[in-house]
Parts: sequence; structure tokens; C-alpha cells
Amino acid sequence: MTRNLPAVDGDRFWNTILASAEIGAGPHGGLARLTLSEADGQMRDLFRSWAEGAGYGVTVDRLGNTFVRRPGTDDTLPPVLVGSHLDTQAAGGRFDGILGVMAGLEILRALDDAGIRTRRAIEVVNWTNEEGGRFPPPMLCSGVFAGLHDLDWALSRPDQAGVTVAEALDAIGWAGDAPVGGREIDSYFEIHIEQGPQLWEAGIPLGIVTAPYLARGMRIEVTGENAHSGPTPMARRRNALVGAAAVALMVDRVGHDYADREGKSTVARIEASPNIPGIISDRATLFVDFRSPDPRLTAEMEERIRAALPGCGAETNTEVAVADAWTFGETAFDPELIELVRSTAGDLGVPYREMMSQAGHDAYHIARIAPAVLLFTPCDEGISHNEAENTRLEDQLPGLQVLFGAVLARADR
Repeated sequence: MTRNLPAVDGDRFWNTILASAEIGAGPHGGLARLTLSEADGQMRDLFRSWAEGAGYGVTVDRLGNTFVRRPGTDDTLPPVLVGSHLDTQAAGGRFDGILGVMAGLEILRALDDAGIRTRRAIEVVNWTNEEGGRFPPPMLCSGVFAGLHDLDWALSRPDQAGVTVAEALDAIGWAGDAPVGGREIDSYFEIHIEQGPQLWEAGIPLGIVTAPYLARGMRIEVTGENAHSGPTPMARRRNALVGAAAVALMVDRVGHDYADREGKSTVARIEASPNIPGIISDRATLFVDFRSPDPRLTAEMEERIRAALPGCGAETNTEVAVADAWTFGETAFDPELIELVRSTAGDLGVPYREMMSQAGHDAYHIARIAPAVLLFTPCDEGISHNEAENTRLEDQLPGLQVLFGAVLARADR
């Protein structure tokens, strides 16, 4: 089948990427489209207009997850899902996540062009809050879909201003009424820029992800006491911001200790209260993540970090505690789907590399409830989560064509 596979319309696909890049544009050529922001609402509206204009059904669940459905000839069968996310980091690129949603839309359009009806329905999904930049943890809403998180808990997640997911959904008019999850799906495909340099350095157009890094995250709370920054003696200070700094340095050291085995640990965000000059902070919050290709190493890193927290508190005269924790990347991708992508790439003559995924993706969660596979495509120098993130249509077409062939084969089974 793949040898006679119709071609996707590359120009049409790329025009959807360019249209997306105009909504929530950042100051340096990228995007600043945080989830459930006004810009995210505008992008969702555009995506829905494209889908409805082509005659596809659109369903929005209570978390704003959006499913664009092209019916199958046997609509009683569980559908094949293709997707990713349209939200970005506060200083993000034009392709991270967006590529996967637009690839799914192009597959539906290419099938229409060729007059092909698939046995199973194909649904393109935009997952809410994949990035987690506004509402931690990341992949929040695909996690609820997969039964990992409770719906009410997810709706109550606050951003830095205290706005909850539920309130943000209402504000942009994207609180749907469909249930979140609880239905059978046949399989899930996701294509994503690699966000690392391996494919770019090797000049290979496609990565087939065989397994994820096991990643864990924590929200750590540091408690101190407000005091005047002038007259308060140093010995009596309980500065939560200093306690948070001690934790951040410790987490960074743990990452360096495991770097020779591809371990990585990060503190990317610290919040302090009241966070103004002249007053010692009484509270601080850190968001920590750590990961490695070996689950045993990830567990060791967690043990090291947890064991060091009391010492950070004692050193800075503060109290340090883990307030919340989460895990992703526990489930391997489906061997049958991996082989399908391999064989499709072989039929189409597209070179590929098998690799692990170091970043988190919604496919991690969906793999818990259905066969799932993740494909990577190159991005310049591996730069991502940065407005300088870049790629070109010719870099993406081989992977998109392989995705098309694999999805079509799966939807006809």
C-alpha cells in the first residue's frame, strides 16, 4: 500500500504552520502562546474553523482536549488518534507540538484529496496544557484522559496568578461538555520535532522512538519567615528564597553526578513570596524534574534529592518538603506500531534512526491505555523551548509521509 501512497500537500501543510506562527507571536520570532491564554483560544478557534470547514466533526471535552474526526466506513470500531498540542512555552518555538497537530490535519485532507475512505475513523487531537508552563504538571490533560489524574484535581490546578484551569477554560470559551477519556481507542500516533541534535547532526530525516526516558518531577515548598532585610541579624534569618537556592544548587549537582550516564536534573522555576525588595521571603516554591534512560538511575537520583532536602533546610534555617510529585515515561511504545513505522519508512525509502525520547510528550500517557508510537523529525541544532527553534518543510516532509502511510495502514486494519 505505501508504495502507491498519495502524497501529502506540503505547501498546504506548511501554510497551517505559518498561520499558527502569527498567533501569540513572541518578540524574537517564536511563540508565547501559553495554554488557555487569549492567544491559545484564537489558535483553537482557527483550528476548529479549518476542521469544520472541511466537514469533520469536532468534539471538545471538559478539559478543552479537542478531537477532529473523519469517519470510517465502520464507525463502530475504535478510532486511530493522531495528535500533539498547540500550546507553547512562554518563550517557545513555532513547531514544538504544533507540527504534530497540523500533520494530523494534513493527513485527513490528503485522504479527502485522494478519495480514500478508511475502515476506522481517524481523529486528530489537540491536548490541553502539554507544556505545563502555566499549569503544572506537564501533559496534564492527556494524563486525565489516560486515567492518571483526577478530573476535578486537574480543573483546580492554579497558575501563578491563582487562575484555575476551569476558570481559564471558561474565560476563552473552550470548556467542553464531553467526558474526558473513558472510551476505547485503537492506537495513537504522534510526530514531533526531536528537540535535540541527533537527527540534525546525522542528517537523518526520521527518528523512531523505541522508549522514553523515565522522568520524575516535584513541587518543593520551602517555608521561612518574613523579616526586614536591614536590621534582622543574619543568624536569625529564615529566608525561604535562600533555602530554595540551596535546593536548586543541590539538584543541579545531582544532575552533574549522573551526567556520564545521561542523567539530567533541572530547576527551571522558583516562585518566592512576597518577592519584593526589603522583605525576607517566608515561602518559596521550586519545580524540579530529573530523568535518565535507566529507571534504576532515575530512582537513585530521586533518592539522592529527597535525602538531601532536610540538609538544605538545616543549612538555611528553613523547612523544606516535597508538596507534590509526578512521573512520566513509565510505559514503552508499542512494538507492533514501531514495526509498522519501520516498514513504512523502508517502503518509502526514508532513512531513520531508532532512539529514545528525552523530553516528555502526550504519547507517554496515551501509551498507558492504547498502543502508541512517537516519531521525531529534525530541528536546527536541536534548539527548542526557544524562539530560535527552526526547521524547514523539506526537513519535515519525509517524516510526515511516513506518518501518513502508517496511519492509513492502521486505520484500514
